[in-house]
Amino acid sequence: MWVFDDAAVNLVQEPFVSGIPEMIDDLVSDIPNAHQGFRMIFSAGPFPGYQRKLTRLREEFGGNWYRADEPPMEGWLCPALFKYYDEAPETIYVKAEAL
Repeated sequence: MWVFDDAAVNLVQEPFVSGIPEMIDDLVSDIPNAHQGFRMIFSAGPFPGYQRKLTRLREEFGGNWYRADEPPMEGWLCPALFKYYDEAPETIYVKAEAL
């Protein structure tokens, strides 16, 4: 299971669930020892070097489902998303990198 910490928004060991762990597994497959930690950068707009574009599908249980096209996957982002955005972005661009 993947979890993340972000002291800036008071999150500690916040878990990723429902399809997101599999997306992360794919995203970090080329990062040595990713299980010991990595940096994830995300934005509602594209940025140089982003690796995946996630497209919002629907709201459910206070969170939102997103789809990645390559490889085709779906995952649910929990309401912790709203610690970063006032409303769920239609797209989220993501990059994972070694620490």
